[in-house]
Amino acid sequence: MSFKQFFKKARYYSQYFPFTLHTVLYGVAVFAVYRLVVYKVPANTDELLPSGFPLIVLMAKMALLFFLLIVLLSLMSTLACWLYFLWLRKKNGTQLSLRFDTETATGKQPILFLNAQLEGVFRPILGFVKGKLFYDDWETTGMFSMMSGKRKEHSFWRAAITGKSAMQLSDIKAYELKAGFIYFQDMLHLLSLSVAQPIRGQFFQPPVANPFEEADIRPKHTEQTDVRIEQMRRVEGDYLNYKDFESGDDVRRIVWKVYAKNRDWVVRIPEKFEPYASHVYLYASFHVADKTAWWEHNFFKEMLNYYKNKVWTVYETLSKKEWELRYIPDQMITISESLTASEHTARLISHSNWQTTTPLIPYFSPQKGAILCVSSFTDPRALQEILERCDASTVVYWVKCSNVFQQYAAWNIFKRILFLPPDNRLNKVRTTWLFSPFRWVVQKRERAVADIIKKSSVTVQVL
Repeated sequence: MSFKQFFKKARYYSQYFPFTLHTVLYGVAVFAVYRLVVYKVPANTDELLPSGFPLIVLMAKMALLFFLLIVLLSLMSTLACWLYFLWLRKKNGTQLSLRFDTETATGKQPILFLNAQLEGVFRPILGFVKGKLFYDDWETTGMFSMMSGKRKEHSFWRAAITGKSAMQLSDIKAYELKAGFIYFQDMLHLLSLSVAQPIRGQFFQPPVANPFEEADIRPKHTEQTDVRIEQMRRVEGDYLNYKDFESGDDVRRIVWKVYAKNRDWVVRIPEKFEPYASHVYLYASFHVADKTAWWEHNFFKEMLNYYKNKVWTVYETLSKKEWELRYIPDQMITISESLTASEHTARLISHSNWQTTTPLIPYFSPQKGAILCVSSFTDPRALQEILERCDASTVVYWVKCSNVFQQYAAWNIFKRILFLPPDNRLNKVRTTWLFSPFRWVVQKRERAVADIIKKSSVTVQVL
């Protein structure tokens, strides 16, 4: 077992420890106050003290006693609520129930919220009931509180305690729940009595959309003939739009480029036109033609988050147009069919990862695809071949993933010099990105992709 794994396991089992740092701090504070209040003045200095000093000492003792009684009441209440929950769990199998919802305020980005509920449990007097989740490789979320009460119907008594908290997670992906804990704490957090919860399941962090300049998109594929378009739409032929030369074929359609390369006689398939189109197909390739040993680095993680946000931006913006937009994933992902089209696509994008199994050429269909999103890790030769098969009606969005590190890089270095801690993981990565050899590899790949795009006749936008 590595030290990192040992540390994560130790952090998990330390949740059973009932005392906190507050226990030590308040213990020192109470001891200091006690010494000040019970301090005995020497007899020869009585004349130097004010006449009301004994009254002040008596009032201070009474205030201290009253405060200790309240703290003791909170401690006893915490212990009682904890024991009652243990009894409920043994008798009825009561446990923490969770629900994850994504909410979007007007004009703002979607936020993942955790809704927690405990049936039949009481909150300690002047105390707290909190929870914590462990997910993936025993990573942990922050504490979330359950302070609200859910009352029984037509009754004054409380049926459950609930809580709602915004989740702050680093990556846009699906998370696997491993376990959870419930904590009963007193008013001063002197005690933190925990109960482990057998929680399993998945939740996902949704991507966010940012405004961008959209291109004119037209559908290419027809699934139904009840949507008629004003202009005739060209219907593409089979693979590469070529076929072997046969007797009777027009020699003017011979592809001399293929003949010069392979000495094969092929001709272009005649174009056909159809006045119907119904759907716009969006393809987003997560294929990586690089070393997989880099994938666990935070550089790759941040670029993946950036790419997902851009792909979701394209979908969210273009889905509001008149044509029906469909997202075609390049990975086998199982998602509930009961979701709406937008929710289904958001989950597909969130669950996607960098992959090496589905290259760009077999994935993208120029006959169907009107939109193609590619990243900085796309194979330049495969992209060049795809662009040669596309016409001007195809729109390619090139997501330049290194842009995620280019904002405020100098300011982050300045803050690190002043020993100010970075706000999040991205700020840490931005600082080390400038001196990483991986930076030169990515920039070299991006220059190759940029050269290919400049020579192409398709509509290309850089995001």
